Amino acid sequence: MLNRTVIEQYLGRLGLPEPAAPSVAALFALHRAHVERVPYETLDIQLDRPTTIDPADSAARILRGRGGYCFHLNGAFGTLLAALGFQVEWHVGGVQDQSPTAEAGADGDHLVLTVDCEGRRWLVDVGLGDGLYEPLPLREGEYRQGPFTYRLTASEAEVGDWRLEHDPQGSFLGMDFLSAPARQADFEAKHVWLSTSPESPFARVACAIRRDADGMDALRGCMLVRVDAAGRHRHEITDPSEWYATLADRFGLALPEYGPAEREALWQRVFAVHLAWKEATATHA
Repeated sequence: MLNRTVIEQYLGRLGLPEPAAPSVAALFALHRAHVERVPYETLDIQLDRPTTIDPADSAARILRGRGGYCFHLNGAFGTLLAALGFQVEWHVGGVQDQSPTAEAGADGDHLVLTVDCEGRRWLVDVGLGDGLYEPLPLREGEYRQGPFTYRLTASEAEVGDWRLEHDPQGSFLGMDFLSAPARQADFEAKHVWLSTSPESPFARVACAIRRDADGMDALRGCMLVRVDAAGRHRHEITDPSEWYATLADRFGLALPEYGPAEREALWQRVFAVHLAWKEATATHA
C-alpha cells in the first residue's frame, strides 16, 4: 500500500537507510527510531479535525511531521514493515488504564503488531505512548527498557491470548491482545468513538508522548512529565507560547497546518480543562 516514494520518505523521517533485508537488527532500529521521532499525539481530536486509520493516510500524516495514536502509528508502521519484506500481523488489543473502573480485555481500542523474523515472533508496538522502546520476544517473561519494566504473560481476560503489563510508573496498567490476526475493519468503529465521543479520553485531555532510550516525555493538558532513571519530574505550563514551544522542541510537533485561530482555540480548550482539573484536585485534597 506504500509506493516507493513514500517508503523512501518514511525512512527519511526515521533517519534510517533502507535495510538490505528483513532482520532483527533492522526491526529494532526501525522501532527505536519510530518511537523517538514520531510522537503519540491526539491534538486533532481537540479541534474536531477528522482522521482516517487507512495506513496510507496515516503514513502521509507522519510524513507531514505529525504523529497519532495506535491506529495511525501501528497501522502505518506495520505497513512500512510489510513493504520492507517483514512478515507482519495485526491484532486486536485493549489498553487497561489506571481509572478505578477500567477492565482488562481486548476491547478493540488498541492495534497491536507481531512480526515473525529470524525464526522468532516479536511483539512490536510503536503506539503505546510510554510503552515499548524496542520489540519484545513474544514469550512470557520480564523485560527492562530504560526506567520501565514490562511483563509478558498469558491473559486472564482473554483465555489463550496475551497480556503486556506495564511498569507501575507507566500511564496504564496493561494491555491484552488476541493471537488471531485482525484487519483494518476491526478497528473502524472504535476509532470513530475514540476520535469523536465526548466520553473518549482523547477528547477529554490533549496529549503528546515521546519515548527514548532513557525514559519518556509526556505532555497531558498543561502538565509536562519526564520519567527517567532519576525519577518523575513535573512542570506546569500556563503560557501558550511555552506550550507550543514545548510541543515543537520536545515532541517535534511544529503544527504548521494550525493557523492563529486554531492555535488560540486549541490553547483555550486545553487551558480550560487544566483549570477545571486543578480546581477539582484542590476540592478533593
